Amino acid sequence: MVEFSLITVLLVMVLVGIVEMSRMVLAYTAISNAARAGARYAIVHGADRPTTGVNAVDQQSPASCAPSSCTQIQTVVQNYASAGLINGNNVTVTVNFPSSNNAVGSHVQVTATYTYDPLIGYFATVLNKTLSSTSEGVIVF
Repeated sequence: MVEFSLITVLLVMVLVGIVEMSRMVLAYTAISNAARAGARYAIVHGADRPTTGVNAVDQQSPASCAPSSCTQIQTVVQNYASAGLINGNNVTVTVNFPSSNNAVGSHVQVTATYTYDPLIGYFATVLNKTLSSTSEGVIVF
């Protein structure tokens, strides 16, 4: 009876660990797919969105979306991320235009970031990681 209880505790810990790692992989896959979906949306709608231009300080930093114009891209990313059983509102979305404009033929980068929170508090110190994915494309319209 004692041996069975010791083995059962270890077995349950291993099984719970496998479930948590599987959830983490699912969350990372959802974040990765969400960044791709946001990049696809930005590729198709990029020329329609105003940018803030280059950084006024060094004149070399890439342009980024004006906060009012990135909301549609952010919504697309957050909706796709929520398919992975994560809260889409906790996903941080960054949209950059490395060539400093959003004209047809320019590049666009969409980065989605999410801090994973495990179901079991015991794993919070080990699995509390930031998951991030960046997708890039060329604006076609």
